[in-house]
Amino acid sequence: MKFVRFILFTLIFTHCPGILAEDSPGLDMQTLTHLTNLIRWEGVVYSIIFIMIAFLFMRVMHNTVTKISTQFPQRRLVLQKLETLARFIIYVVITVGTFSLSIDVDNTVLTLIGGALAFSVGFALKDLVASFIAGIMVMIDRPFQVGDRVAFGGQYGDIISIGLRSVRMNTLDDDVVTIPNNQFLNEITKSGNYGALDMHVGIDFHIGILQDVYKAHDIIMEAAASCRYTYLNKPIKVLVSQEIIESYFCIKLRCKVYVLDTKYEKPLVSDITLRVLDAFRKNKILPPTVLERRSYEKEGT
Repeated sequence: MKFVRFILFTLIFTHCPGILAEDSPGLDMQTLTHLTNLIRWEGVVYSIIFIMIAFLFMRVMHNTVTKISTQFPQRRLVLQKLETLARFIIYVVITVGTFSLSIDVDNTVLTLIGGALAFSVGFALKDLVASFIAGIMVMIDRPFQVGDRVAFGGQYGDIISIGLRSVRMNTLDDDVVTIPNNQFLNEITKSGNYGALDMHVGIDFHIGILQDVYKAHDIIMEAAASCRYTYLNKPIKVLVSQEIIESYFCIKLRCKVYVLDTKYEKPLVSDITLRVLDAFRKNKILPPTVLERRSYEKEGT
């Protein structure tokens, strides 16, 4: 019905532009007669009955799909896809049928409908065209490639396909995320490996400020070097710094290591972390604690 109202408004604006003017006295008898001739009032009644029957049918269809999906859960997704397709077809039939029954269509009306549809389709395809152009730019500029591990818009995972409309990413939680291409034009994209198999990984460890930093450094180096997922052709580094985290003084040791394949990123982090924590426990290297100044001075003397 919204579409019918839009067409009527277009007809009024086209045939009687003086109606919308500020100095217009309103609808005259000729305009009312013209509008009345366009509308098939008998068809409007049939259209209302047709719409009621269609919505009743969709309600019955939804209840049937829900009941069958409960009995056969393995078919649930297929049934829901079929229901969605059926709803779309019904909406199209309702729109076309209602318009055909309610409006007396002539050449002028068909021309106006064509213009309105062209405008509506063009407006709806605006984002699609932008994504299409952005897809071409992504393929030319290549900020990432298929197989790269990328961070974008709060999502992190592997690029599995690059299309003209969108990019699909498989996250580390095994979810497939679809991102429109036009978003890559204005957002920062971070690629971890950029076409290579190996990738840099940073792992942070925190210990108390009075703990043996040199021993902790050696433990982390050994754990990273002995991990089976480590790419040993690139250097392993452990960077040490002092930090204050939520009023806790601590020593931060950041292990910078390369994984031999991006798909082993999480196993690498887990393996090194377990090795380091176990070695810290055996060597009595403690995590950060609240530290008073006098205890620090006493330890220093």
